[in-house]
Amino acid sequence: MNWYCVHTKPQKEIQFEQHCRQRLDVETYCPQVREYRTVRRVLRVMVSMLFPRYVFCRFDPATSYRGIRYAPDAVDIVRIGSDPIVVSDSMIADVKQWAGHMMDLTTIRRPLMSGDSVEITQGPLRGLTAVIQHAEESQERVAILIELLTSEARITISRSNLRAMHAA
Repeated sequence: MNWYCVHTKPQKEIQFEQHCRQRLDVETYCPQVREYRTVRRVLRVMVSMLFPRYVFCRFDPATSYRGIRYAPDAVDIVRIGSDPIVVSDSMIADVKQWAGHMMDLTTIRRPLMSGDSVEITQGPLRGLTAVIQHAEESQERVAILIELLTSEARITISRSNLRAMHAA
């Protein structure tokens, strides 16, 4: 049996996955991602699909193709022409390893925000600690405040050169 990718109706991945497992006795994989988002100025933890509208299913097309293709909430099996595309076992294993073992849920760190303590990880100031003075989610660069000797300096730096001091 091989893995295949099934295109689902919007926001119906979980229902489709449950149908395949319970009614069709098919192995499924639908990784999710937990991320921090600001909603109405409040930081919230949101869970969403890593691959929205797609669920991986392991089945034998000779016996289960029609049941999966015409299952409630399924749009179609991803294919080239009339042949469904086989997803390699190694690709599924790689995604599972990346997503983690607990409920196939990976966490994306919350964004750096004003007031966060950070460590500079790259460049000539590497190893120094600073405080985020100004950060907008839509911008790559943030303003930080560093204490140097007896004075403070405000600089802008790439987010990729910073590491949060306290994980949330």
